[in-house]
Amino acid sequence: MTLVRILDDLSPHVGVATAVLPFVVAMLLRLVLGKSRLAGVLISLSTAWFALNVFVAPYSPGMQEDLIRLRSFLR
Repeated sequence: MTLVRILDDLSPHVGVATAVLPFVVAMLLRLVLGKSRLAGVLISLSTAWFALNVFVAPYSPGMQEDLIRLRSFLR
């Protein structure tokens, strides 16, 4: 069983948390450490991670089923 499959089986909230939590942690480190190179790199990486999660989410099996149901509902 892969990690992606485990996250899909848990809950949609876990997917949101894995996308948002690294950004929140990076912002908290920025507040604690101040304007440092490490904080800037962590914010950049967490922003890229969030964007990747947002763009890849529609391709997960659960999201594909939801999109199909939404299309049939709107017809």
